[in-house]
Amino acid sequence: MNSAVKIENLSFSYVSNYVLENINLEIERNDFVGIIGPNGGGKTTLLKLIMGFIKPQKGSIKILETEPEKSISKIGYVPQFNQTDKQFPIKTIDVVSMGLSSSKSFFPWRKHNEIKNVYEAMEFVKISELAHKPFGELSGGQQQRCLIARALASCPEILILDEPTASVDSTVELDIYELLKKLNKDMTILLVSHDVGFISSYINKVACVNKEILLHRKEEISLDKISRDAYHGNFEILKHQCNL
Repeated sequence: MNSAVKIENLSFSYVSNYVLENINLEIERNDFVGIIGPNGGGKTTLLKLIMGFIKPQKGSIKILETEPEKSISKIGYVPQFNQTDKQFPIKTIDVVSMGLSSSKSFFPWRKHNEIKNVYEAMEFVKISELAHKPFGELSGGQQQRCLIARALASCPEILILDEPTASVDSTVELDIYELLKKLNKDMTILLVSHDVGFISSYINKVACVNKEILLHRKEEISLDKISRDAYHGNFEILKHQCNL
């Protein structure tokens, strides 16, 4: 069984209008999926369903062959980046430690393997030397690397990122995607982005989300198809030359 995410005939509404309606989606293990679509099209709702924060009114969803709420410890999540108050008194290592699934507290007697995971995550994203530096004093790119390390601390099988490069420059953006490319060898990656041109070199599939979901392999799609499937013809958001 190779499904990381399997959704069948799922519908979800917050009030009376469906945000997602009768969707079907299957993502295989070690896929690198770009999730695209207009604001309000259902991308955030899809992430919440996958992480078990909300439940569908209709249909079913399985994550790693089980219910989403039972799989949360196997999912790492990197939210949209928001600038942090520079005076906020928390160290980088403490932020990364928040990602440990077995304990959400800050007790100093964490298990040895948990501490090891934290340091390995920081080493992987190249912020080990910043471990005891205040998080608020890091650059935007360093903070984003820290948040990725936090998501990796629990050794997830699925990594979900919501526009991880929205607030960083192009050099940092490239570094982050190269990092994700390495991670994809060991885990499934779901990435929300508006920058289809940039991510096209890294993803192997695109999920077009706009109330419905259409999943395409990268080699099967074109800009015209993305425009039609995800944006209903109104597609004006590319920032880079697209390699699709």
